Amino acid sequence: MARNLTPEEIDAFKARLCAVAERRFAEGGVASMSMRQLAEELGCSPMTPYRYFQDKEDILAAVRAAAFDRFAAALEAAGASVAEPRERARAVGDAYLAFAFAEPNAYRLMFDMTQPDDDRYPELERAGSRARRTMSAHLETMAERGLIHGDPQVLSYVIWASIHGLVMLHLAGKLPGGEALRIIHAEMLRLLASGMRAPMPDASHEGGHEDGHKPSNGPAPPATPKSTRQQAKRGSQ
Repeated sequence: MARNLTPEEIDAFKARLCAVAERRFAEGGVASMSMRQLAEELGCSPMTPYRYFQDKEDILAAVRAAAFDRFAAALEAAGASVAEPRERARAVGDAYLAFAFAEPNAYRLMFDMTQPDDDRYPELERAGSRARRTMSAHLETMAERGLIHGDPQVLSYVIWASIHGLVMLHLAGKLPGGEALRIIHAEMLRLLASGMRAPMPDASHEGGHEDGHKPSNGPAPPATPKSTRQQAKRGSQ
């Protein structure tokens, strides 16, 4: 007669099940594996996974929720390690790439797969929301301090789309790695930062500077040389 598992043993089994499922789902999608095949790889009865999960979608939701939590924790730790907002943004971006390249299976399941009826899985909703907040919180701080201009939420999507594209191209073997990838990433961030940078405050006041003088519209155009004017006059005759 099988003995009852302790809570710790149950947690360990579920973690092992999710680790196997993460790899199998990332390699071939949800349809590529049956619950029976999962049980065979785990070395347990075909009915054992059903004790803890309703079906494969339930397992996938648990796998994705755990991945989102690990991802968010990595970004939160990176952001907490730096005080200056711009350096914090760089640290969070570096942590994003580090997670994606260290856990490509988890990354693909997080952002390259959707599930119907997400509201069936409150833990997945919670973990996904946590990850989204972590990706945009530092931008909200920068906007509040006038370091960038634009809607922080919109900007977070712009940055996310850019970094996600870089990650997926690299994982697909379309971008080089190593120093070349670092240079591409740095140049991408430079261009994004340039576009988000807040404009310098206008020193004019009611059409003039604080000293009462009108603002200049720029340097006056250079005077046309006399010889050039004479040539133009002859050419028009």
